[in-house]
Amino acid sequence: MTERGSERSDANATYVFAVCWNPDPSAFHRLSGVTGEFPVRTLPLAKLTAIVQTVRAHDFTDEAWQARLADRQELERYARAHHDVVTAAAASCPTVPVPMATVYHGEQRVSEALGKESERFHVALERIAHHAEWGVKVYAPPPPADDSSRTAKPGARVRPTPGAGLAYLDRKRSAQERRERSQHEALQAAEKVDAEVRLLAAASRRLRPHEPQLSGERRSQILNATYLVADHRVEELAELTRSLSRRTGLDIDLSGPWVPYSFVGEV
Repeated sequence: MTERGSERSDANATYVFAVCWNPDPSAFHRLSGVTGEFPVRTLPLAKLTAIVQTVRAHDFTDEAWQARLADRQELERYARAHHDVVTAAAASCPTVPVPMATVYHGEQRVSEALGKESERFHVALERIAHHAEWGVKVYAPPPPADDSSRTAKPGARVRPTPGAGLAYLDRKRSAQERRERSQHEALQAAEKVDAEVRLLAAASRRLRPHEPQLSGERRSQILNATYLVADHRVEELAELTRSLSRRTGLDIDLSGPWVPYSFVGEV
């Protein structure tokens, strides 16, 4: 959807944040958008409305965007600014987010390009209207303690008994079996969590669990899923996850509501 290329230094372009049904224009009055130079505003597209901002075209050439991708702080600033506008739109009406850095050569091109996708936008908006995305993360309990290497008390003089080596290996094997059994039971319980939450949700997606090294989380994540849940069922969802935590003994984190990025399809 993005149109880029070599641009005159004084040329303007139109940045698109999202496509909505009947947004409240006042929702964007205090937002600076990605540049802060021009206001974030609405652009009618027949029965749809795009949330847009005028930007300097030379800030979105391939070269400029590649340089931005290499600047982590600048990229994060753009991502937050984009997300803030999408979140404000979603708070006021059904909203389909458009990928960051979607830019066209003016409003006419926005109308032409998005108009061709209007049917897909309407389908996505019908799917997510009066729904929000909720995340469920499930963590395994700590593994059973490994007591196979227990030693005598300091200072105690203990002579190895016959068969002590074999007993040590048996303890190691038992400890490993307990860990594997605990992990298997936790994974089965996590599947039960997912199955029960899916019954309540309109749609769901399984995501790759976060690695502790990347997330900084000391607990072992065994389920990372996201669900599209009707607004009127949110209390049920909260109660269900509390009940599942009690029944399974697992730590369950519920987060949301989020803009339903995971359920709008490719736009």
